[in-house]
Amino acid sequence: MGYQALYRVYRPQTFHDIAGQNHITQTLQNALVKQQFSHAYLFTGPRGTGKTSAAKILAKAINCEHAPVAEPCNNCAACRGITDGSIADVIEIDAASNNGVDEIREIRDKVKYAPSEVRYKVYIIDEVHMLSTGAFNALLKTLEEPPEHVVFILATTEPQKIPLTIISRCQQFDFRRIPASAIAERLAFVVRDQHIEAEEEALRLIAKASEGGMRDALSVLDQTAAYSEGKITVQDVLDITGMVADRLVRELVESLEADDTAQAIDKTGMLLDQGKDPLRLIEQLIFYYRDLLLYQTSPDLEDVLSRPRVDEAFRDQAKELDTDRLFEAITRLNEAFLEMKRTNHPRIFLEMAIVKLCSSSGQPERPVQNDRTASETAALEKRVEALEKQVKEMSGTSGGRRADQVPQETGHSRRSAKNGELRLPVKDINRVLDSAAKDELLELRSVWANVMAKIRAQNVAAHAWMLESKPVASSPDGFIQAFKYDFHCQMVMENKNHILEMVQSIVRDVTQKNKTMYPVPEDQWEKLKRKYIQRSKTTEETGEKPTEDPMITEAKKLVGPDLLDIKD
Repeated sequence: MGYQALYRVYRPQTFHDIAGQNHITQTLQNALVKQQFSHAYLFTGPRGTGKTSAAKILAKAINCEHAPVAEPCNNCAACRGITDGSIADVIEIDAASNNGVDEIREIRDKVKYAPSEVRYKVYIIDEVHMLSTGAFNALLKTLEEPPEHVVFILATTEPQKIPLTIISRCQQFDFRRIPASAIAERLAFVVRDQHIEAEEEALRLIAKASEGGMRDALSVLDQTAAYSEGKITVQDVLDITGMVADRLVRELVESLEADDTAQAIDKTGMLLDQGKDPLRLIEQLIFYYRDLLLYQTSPDLEDVLSRPRVDEAFRDQAKELDTDRLFEAITRLNEAFLEMKRTNHPRIFLEMAIVKLCSSSGQPERPVQNDRTASETAALEKRVEALEKQVKEMSGTSGGRRADQVPQETGHSRRSAKNGELRLPVKDINRVLDSAAKDELLELRSVWANVMAKIRAQNVAAHAWMLESKPVASSPDGFIQAFKYDFHCQMVMENKNHILEMVQSIVRDVTQKNKTMYPVPEDQWEKLKRKYIQRSKTTEETGEKPTEDPMITEAKKLVGPDLLDIKD
């Protein structure tokens, strides 16, 4: 037999070989041993993460001559026949090219016949989201109640395109992107097994370029091995993938932060003239700034960075740059990235973004004020100070909370001056909790993967900030989103006109419900939840409504309720 591509040679043959999907393989193995496997499965996830491989391994395991087993033996006639595709009872169908009603009707007609060579007839339908509406309807009844000797395994990269009637008839398993460390470890094994010389840094770079797909990583390794002369180097990987060396990206960022427009444009032009894709370059810039932001916030986040390793130069750069500047750079670059995707001249928008970043690297933009505006602002500030003084005096005489307990905000800050916590709309959050329902939350969580996919398609930076968050409570008109990291929550709250509205719009499109999102850090969410539960218990026991703050009562008497803006 001729040469085989590496991804075919090293295709997993057991569940143990599937990298980064232990939550799925463990579940399937337990079901196999207990003989409690389902009649229909739906495997979803990004490309190259092991969906089809897991489907074939499952088909071998249930038909293995030594069943029930947690792993196929790969030695019996059934396992060998399924591996080489010679057993007719295990049928692989590509829905991209067999997506019509007639093909599915043929399956429906043949499914009633018993298998001829093994115990179970297995249908593996890849890219099932490509089936037409008629084909899905033809599959429905068979998928719900197939004969006992039949198992369906559906695989797709776009689960949001599959009808809910199909999903509800399957056990769904979501395959995750494989961590870069696991991919690099697997590549190291492959090069040792194939007697290929490769730099460790080059393997880490391939793992980074594969974006969580093992098949992509092995394909790039295969291509790079053919391109290189002897030993695979970092430069070989950069040439093959079209990526820009980390050093060159760092130098470009240094030019941007030094306000050196000429040098930044010169470096950008040099990279583009070398054949680098403008979209790939600006994407690398976005992720570089994102890595700086994450590392600056917490060096413990090193594992979630997109870069293969953190060197001294990167650490120094993270220390020097201001957090607000990193937010601004990511936002500007992402706006340019979206424009570049819609134009035939992406280089122009890239250069415009470079110029804008250079011009704003010194001070954040502020609106220019004339003398009249400045005097009006000063007068308003005096009036605000006078009002604050009155409120303090009123709180001191009304028996309410003391003046030093009144939370204050300066400028547009959303953090408490006392403890650094984010200021939250507690009143609105409690209103959501009052009408929250478990069904609403389950419905939102069931489609959240689709929501995140749409967010990623529209705004890469927003997707990065929303990645470590989840819905924790939902009512018909609002939901609470808990964020693992405070700075992610802060970024979403400060970009209300862009990120918040975009997320709410996507949720509305997916759920057909108009819901307002309230971002909350996880630690503050736990506090709010405990307080709400305690207050609810107290209200139930006493049968009384919570009393109004005395200071608010006095303020209503003085100025009337219509002129008050009460903030929790």
